[in-house]
Amino acid sequence: MLVATILSTLGLTACGGGGDATTTTTAATSTSTAGVLCSYSSSVPFSSATLTATATASWSCSSTQRSIKANGLPDHAIGSFPNPNNPNTITVQNVAASATLTPVATTVATPRTGPMALPGYALNGIPIDPGTAGTCDNTGATCDPGRNVGAWNIEALGQSFFRFGTDSNNAHVQPQGTYHYHGVPEGLVTKLSNGSKTMTLMGWAADGFPIYARYGYSVATDANSAIKVLTASYRIRATPDTNRPATSLYTMGTFTQDYEYVAGAGDLDECNGRTGVTPEFPQGIYHYYATDTYPYLQRCVKGAL
Repeated sequence: MLVATILSTLGLTACGGGGDATTTTTAATSTSTAGVLCSYSSSVPFSSATLTATATASWSCSSTQRSIKANGLPDHAIGSFPNPNNPNTITVQNVAASATLTPVATTVATPRTGPMALPGYALNGIPIDPGTAGTCDNTGATCDPGRNVGAWNIEALGQSFFRFGTDSNNAHVQPQGTYHYHGVPEGLVTKLSNGSKTMTLMGWAADGFPIYARYGYSVATDANSAIKVLTASYRIRATPDTNRPATSLYTMGTFTQDYEYVAGAGDLDECNGRTGVTPEFPQGIYHYYATDTYPYLQRCVKGAL
């Protein structure tokens, strides 16, 4: 069944502001995540061209909440910032967030985009923030990778017309100095998985469900099935939306609106998630994935907020 793009269907906005849709819990089931990585922490030297410090991140669990406190510095090597396509300098941040230990899966997709409505955090405390603030107007003559000048939301990844200065971790730095991920955080995943092709829990979503990187079981309910690269269920539209800038200027895939969700086209749902068993949750749980293609990181959540 053909469904509208995640932007129009879910009311998503680009990086810089969150979607204003709300979710209503429907018939749902809750799953406890207590005891899973509740004491995960990291403290490693960090060095860039502009900053030498210690990257710290610490997760803890109360009886009801999972919380992260971090200083926003990654625990892996990064690219050079500022760079010609990203003029911003990474700085220490005050990262503090919490989510429920007993997430409740619903059938409703709630938009989560932009710094004020992040979809989640990686284990090292780095924000997951796949959208951008960049836009174009209908003509395509007026575009700005950093602010709102039109209705067409520019993607950070998967296009070559606009450069966002992302590094090998699919990350870059916001004007206020926040380093954040737009796609698979390669350095973190390599560290967590020791470079192996295995299911790797890389973070926690705003609704409390876990986020995995790239690999999952080929049969969602069978931990003995082969590990494979899971695929998103989005594709580029066959026909551009009305009033879109000409494809002779910017090929399809440049804008968020160029993508549509097609249920069953891949392994995952519209929020890049599915229900199944994982190494940490052998009885099964709803969980998200970072994928190699759009939407790269989930831009909505299925859990109650």
